[in-house]
Amino acid sequence: MTTTLRVIIDQMVAPVPGGIGRYTEELTRELIATAPAGCEVSGVVPSSPETAYALIRDRLPGLSNLYKSALARRELTTAWQHGFTRLPGSGMLHSTSMMAPLNRHDRLNRGDQVVITIHDTVPWSNPETLTPHGVAWHKAMAKRAQRYADGIVVPTHAVAQQLSEIIDFGDRVRVIGGAVSPKLEVPSDADTRAERLGLPERYVMAVGTLEPRKGLSRLIAAMSMVDLPLVIAGPAGWGGVDVAQLATEAGVPAERILVLGYLADADLAVAVARATVFVYPSLAEGFGLPVLEAMKLGTPVIHTDVPALVEVAADAGVIVALDDESSFVERLAAEIARVAGDDELRSRLGFAGQDRAKAFSWRTSAEKVWQLHADL
Repeated sequence: MTTTLRVIIDQMVAPVPGGIGRYTEELTRELIATAPAGCEVSGVVPSSPETAYALIRDRLPGLSNLYKSALARRELTTAWQHGFTRLPGSGMLHSTSMMAPLNRHDRLNRGDQVVITIHDTVPWSNPETLTPHGVAWHKAMAKRAQRYADGIVVPTHAVAQQLSEIIDFGDRVRVIGGAVSPKLEVPSDADTRAERLGLPERYVMAVGTLEPRKGLSRLIAAMSMVDLPLVIAGPAGWGGVDVAQLATEAGVPAERILVLGYLADADLAVAVARATVFVYPSLAEGFGLPVLEAMKLGTPVIHTDVPALVEVAADAGVIVALDDESSFVERLAAEIARVAGDDELRSRLGFAGQDRAKAFSWRTSAEKVWQLHADL
């Protein structure tokens, strides 16, 4: 008899997959690779174009089946928020986000179990950095999870602590972090790619979806005090983050900022690995995968003192505290200039970061997910 773990992988086909999309793909791939004897992994997605289904099959070889809901993503999100629409069948269900059919079920007799993932507490701690609809949806799903979820996965102990002060999940919370994709490697044609991307010889690098909580406005303001170009990689998000306008307001010449948009892994690896310093000025995070990616590639990292970032980076990065907003931009600029101008410090941070990145692996994360379902 085969036991199936159904994984809700809707974020892979979201309009802006973001960090959760990458998390979903990498974790699911390793869940397939580490499936215990007699177990298999199937996927669950909203109604999507055939191109999206093909992408999933290409990126997740070994997926036993792909359940395609009759509802599109927006409709399915609303239906599950209000407790409508169940999935057919029974057994183990794992969601890589809060997107899940959270209803009363029989875990003891039928073996039904639902595990969701809460990546951060931003809807509660920094609601102004999300859309009002996004905040309402996350809070509503958290209430349903409190009633019906059998397990809650969070990426860091920092999120577990923050969550415990917001909503009582008892002993259902399990900390299972992410890791850097093995596909994020500098390719042999790095020079050609760097030239095509237009990368400067020395530059500050930032990676992330262009949205308010990533702190790009502060980084751009800091660049007015740093004599280096800024390279930004990441898809457009919500909130109308206009890099050109922010640069104008900060007095940074347009030619000193290069916006690359979304980059494939090979191009991203080249851009990050060649950076003089990597800066992650985020205001709120649950894990902060780009920090770990930069560390794996040996690039010195500067990040804010968001608890999750401090936990993930340990002592391998340079921290800029968020507590004094009035002086943050100046302090950030000072640290960028200090790291960029000190070859010995950059080398030391590079080696420390590579060591730190080795502490995380998707295989370990997948094995912990399988163990969680076994424990349930």
